[in-house]
Amino acid sequence: MNILVLNVGSATLKFQVVATDGERIAGDQDAKLLRGQIERIGGESVITIRHADGSTRTRTASLRDMRAAVDWLVDHITSPESGTGLTARADIHAVGHRVVHGGEQFRSSVLVDDTVLQGIEDNVELAPLHNPHNLRGIEATRKALGTGVPQVAVFDTAFHHTLPEHAYIYAIPYPLYRRHRIRRYGFHGTSHRSIAYRFRKITGRERGEVRIVTLHLGNGCSACGIRDGVSIDTSMGFTPLEGLVMGTRSGDIDAALLDYIAAKEGLSLSQVEAMLNSQSGLLGISGLTNDMRDLLAEANELNDRRARLAIDIFCYRARKYIGAYLAALGGAEAIVFAGGVGENSPQIRARICEGMEWAGLHVDGTANAALVDGREGRFSTEDSSLHAWVVPTDEELLIARDTYRVVSGVPLPG
Repeated sequence: MNILVLNVGSATLKFQVVATDGERIAGDQDAKLLRGQIERIGGESVITIRHADGSTRTRTASLRDMRAAVDWLVDHITSPESGTGLTARADIHAVGHRVVHGGEQFRSSVLVDDTVLQGIEDNVELAPLHNPHNLRGIEATRKALGTGVPQVAVFDTAFHHTLPEHAYIYAIPYPLYRRHRIRRYGFHGTSHRSIAYRFRKITGRERGEVRIVTLHLGNGCSACGIRDGVSIDTSMGFTPLEGLVMGTRSGDIDAALLDYIAAKEGLSLSQVEAMLNSQSGLLGISGLTNDMRDLLAEANELNDRRARLAIDIFCYRARKYIGAYLAALGGAEAIVFAGGVGENSPQIRARICEGMEWAGLHVDGTANAALVDGREGRFSTEDSSLHAWVVPTDEELLIARDTYRVVSGVPLPG
């Protein structure tokens, strides 16, 4: 089954074409035919395409909206220059969409129909910056490929529906949860699920044998405690703002600060919330950038104090969450790093793991330094009782596999 995977943003479209079926999934032999992204949709768009042979090409096109972007993409996928081997739109058998928020309604990936579309729309108030764009992507795909091509929604929040009540209920008046669905939902669920699955595969463990803490560290960051293959707690909450320090998000703060900052700075609450989402985190502390690579360069080469401080706070917050989840899990066998920073920054991984010898974690510096550019493996010493791993996340592959299973009627993994 040739599956087009789409991740739609406000002016971006990330995509991948995957050929898979039950046999390929069982043998980890899924074929990744094409991947890339379209940026600056609405004007002269920048298109980056990575082919199966590893080559990359960048080009531009005038794409006025998401419909035009999807049309261009489908035309390219089915052209000879794409190298996919697909020659007609009918060769795209199904489409899988990343959808950020499924609320309490969607607990697993589902085939998109009008009822599902309405459900995604009902959750717009919970994810106003994401769900509307996800809906536009689904509608654009319907128009480009027709209603006969099945589409599947894969929800970021679905993996965290296994959180126990004591982990997802906030200590606010309980009727607020009942009336307004105010609770911890968690995000990055597709990534955490992908990491946990891959960790089991490479270590040869069954679901019931695994207790791990996963760290998705990129511009957005989250931690997750996973026991028996399911999420038992996660750092992001009602929105993706809660939890770890991120590229531009503050993570955990005292809620009373919102009113205080608003009064002191003459801002509305919505302006303060926007500041906490887009002007805080690594960017807000350093005053320089939200890019960890640039911050490390500033700290290492120029000894910039605020760059060092931003890195210190980032690593401290991650380590603190690891400790919390080790307690919640009753101990764990591994900490697993993923995401752009988690997969490519040995220095940050080592900093986060500093001082964790008490938990039995000892870092092998040579092994750690080698784990970059998509390499997976363990970087703790052999005699560690708590191990540290790098396992690159592959959300698009998981979305493709879920799409195949849903369309084929194969039960999703429990």
